[in-house]
Amino acid sequence: MKDWRSLAHVKWDCQYHVVIVPKYRRKEFYGKLRGRIGEILRQLCRQKDVELVEGNAMPDHIHMLLRIPPKYSVAMTMGYLKGKSAVRIHRELMGTKGTLFGRKFWSRGYCVRTVGLNEEQIREYIREQETLDMQLEQMEMDLNQ
Repeated sequence: MKDWRSLAHVKWDCQYHVVIVPKYRRKEFYGKLRGRIGEILRQLCRQKDVELVEGNAMPDHIHMLLRIPPKYSVAMTMGYLKGKSAVRIHRELMGTKGTLFGRKFWSRGYCVRTVGLNEEQIREYIREQETLDMQLEQMEMDLNQ
């Protein structure tokens, strides 16, 4: 049986598979930057009592499995995560000084899907995504030679 969470008058298990992409699909998630962006997202999730169940940063997008309390909408949660993380990324990782007016890090939208009884399939997909992408890149390189 699933692990149900409780609020004052609610038993819940609301999970979402979310994909977010940096502006222009820049390849931002390599090395040290990748780990720091993940830590920033984990900290922001904790501040709103959102559980980051699983996550993986690909070179040009991030997959996350989030458990969001029903008191928050997915749209509000994603607006918070993308907005606050963009500010912290610009300040802490990119060394931006002064105003952040007109600066963006994330693309405008996101992809979200609810997770029902197939949670383990989603977790496995997120974990395996990097391996699959590397295999695809290798096949493309082999074809181009």
